[in-house]
Amino acid sequence: MEKYELQKLRDLPIEGVAERLGLTVKHHKALCPFHADSHPSLSFKVSKNTYRCFVCGASGGPIDLVMKYLRKDFLDATKWLADENNIILQTSSLRPQPSAISLQPSFDASRYERFFERPWLNEEARRFLFEKRRLDERVVRWCRLTSWKDKQGVPWLQIPYYNTEGQLVGVQNRNLVKGAIPRFRFPSGSQCGIYNLPVLNLLKPGEQLFITEGCSDCWAMLSAGHKAIAIPSATLLTKKDVEQLSIINSQLSISFEMYPDRDEPGERLFLQLQKVLPSLVHHQLPQDCKDFSDLYLKGQIDN
Repeated sequence: MEKYELQKLRDLPIEGVAERLGLTVKHHKALCPFHADSHPSLSFKVSKNTYRCFVCGASGGPIDLVMKYLRKDFLDATKWLADENNIILQTSSLRPQPSAISLQPSFDASRYERFFERPWLNEEARRFLFEKRRLDERVVRWCRLTSWKDKQGVPWLQIPYYNTEGQLVGVQNRNLVKGAIPRFRFPSGSQCGIYNLPVLNLLKPGEQLFITEGCSDCWAMLSAGHKAIAIPSATLLTKKDVEQLSIINSQLSISFEMYPDRDEPGERLFLQLQKVLPSLVHHQLPQDCKDFSDLYLKGQIDN
């Protein structure tokens, strides 16, 4: 790819690129699609044409945003941007030099599997899971949640993501210090898409499967006695996740149910999911509950 062509793509207005990806931008901010965000923490700096999340640390320019959001490599991201903005690229030079390509590294599961063989929870993790979230210990064991502290002594909750075959495909690290930045960290190549897929192997025909937003709501739903999976967040429903849900719907004779968060992104997510799962049942949260975790903590859920 010629340098001037690449510069055209880098000069595309960052907020316009974000909106084409489906993000709602208001006052140069949006809900971050790379972590469970309830208050807009993704900030756009128009003067530099960049984005940055002050919670999870995600940052970059238009091409970086497309790569991360759509999980594309450098070449596919530039093609997508060009197609979306009617920019004609030289077909003879579409393949950039290897040094210019930023590929998504593969996830090395062997480095992390041992941490989840015998999960261990430090004091901060136990307080977060059992006192603050009031989760069932059986759920914590099922999800193989474990904890660790970094060199600065900061406590982290380590959350494994498995596919339906039980293979580790990603890890999400959650900072347990309130208000700390970054709030989340992901090892290189982690595929943290739909959470708790192994539960599909336990479903019987006609059973309910709840779809929640984020791991916390999934843990609460499981603790309430229901089977559940989770979408990473209301603003992060990828093409891969949609395809996976479509396959699940075609293979299993089950009832899909959902308590959308009481906000615009939550209801928008429900409508997106309903296109893939036409029979998806909508459960309305009470006015004093912002999400299912709130409902669970207030003891208003029927088992």
